[in-house]
Amino acid sequence: MNKPRALVFSMLLLAGIASAQAQSLRPEVGKPLQQAGDLLRAGKAKEALAKVKEADAASGKTASEQLMIDRMRGAAAQRAGDNATAAQAFEAVFNSGKLAGAEQAQVAESLAFAYSQLKDMGKAGQWAQKAQQLGNNSAQLKQLQSYIQGQSGDYGAIAKDAAAAVAAAEQAGKRPEEGDLLRLADAYQRTNNGAGQSAALEKLLAYYGKKDYWAAALGRLPRKPGFSDRYTLDILRLKLVTGNLTKADDYMEMAQLALQAGYPAEAKMVVEKGFAAALLGTGAEADRHKRLRDLALKQDAEVRAGMDKAVAEARDGNALVQAGSQLVSFGQVDKGIALIEQGIAKGNLKRPEEAKLRLGLAQLQGGKGKAKASQTLRSVQGTDGAADIARLWSIHGSAS
Repeated sequence: MNKPRALVFSMLLLAGIASAQAQSLRPEVGKPLQQAGDLLRAGKAKEALAKVKEADAASGKTASEQLMIDRMRGAAAQRAGDNATAAQAFEAVFNSGKLAGAEQAQVAESLAFAYSQLKDMGKAGQWAQKAQQLGNNSAQLKQLQSYIQGQSGDYGAIAKDAAAAVAAAEQAGKRPEEGDLLRLADAYQRTNNGAGQSAALEKLLAYYGKKDYWAAALGRLPRKPGFSDRYTLDILRLKLVTGNLTKADDYMEMAQLALQAGYPAEAKMVVEKGFAAALLGTGAEADRHKRLRDLALKQDAEVRAGMDKAVAEARDGNALVQAGSQLVSFGQVDKGIALIEQGIAKGNLKRPEEAKLRLGLAQLQGGKGKAKASQTLRSVQGTDGAADIARLWSIHGSAS
């Protein structure tokens, strides 16, 4: 909370000195206030408070003089860490009736900060809300509100405020603030709102797409209730394209799963990337890595040689979808898409939503119709993981 504190101090100090210079103050008031300002600039807050007290001792003060005294007292007290005095002074400034709307909002923020330091989160929240109502939408105020709400444990309120900020930005055609999305994801996590957290993470991916956000989203997906292990390979594919496949074991697992799924060309590609990154082919497991590479090369050659026969013998929808997906992995994307579409049209599929996922990924790989690929992926439904994987691929495809 030091950054907002420094900002508030600087803001009020400069405003107070400027006003002191602009107004005609009697020497017994103006001189000690000017000295207080000089002391504050020198970092001597306690000495500045003593000069403010000297100015306050003058008799027959005007309302303008009292306002200037309270301004300087609040700034000096806050700088000195005397938040009780700061709160009292700022309330007097706020209630003076002599502030413009913008300055009212700034003083309200100062009061919210002072009360937060006094651990009076009720008053701190009230003043923060008042500052916002007066038009203060600064990043510092948002940070302060998050701190206040967090200290009170009111993560429901944090989620509500952050969700409103995100919605307002989107409705205005703007990208939501990254901080608002992070607050929203954190609040949903703390309130055990898994669906809300997933939605917030997906927005972070869509708007910011950082590697760490992809790691967080992909790391929690397998733990989602109902998620099928059948989509482990799909998670590893997303890890690969987002830079989150970083260990030798990950490359080995992905290559092995690709072989088991009937995609030796993909397995070969993954192994080659692992060798190129010096993650495979070294260390105690080097021989095992080389055996896996040899197996991938062997199966790739065998499947390629029998591909025409497999396509010719594909009769039902499931076989057509599988053959089409294999063709896509071999780089024959258009032909593969046509077979997958035929398979879906035939119907009686074991997993129709997964078939749509495979079609969307093939369309995405084709690169000719990103919008069509996104439409297909967004149409995937279900609770076994297919819809989640499809949405993530749609987000990644839109960003790439």
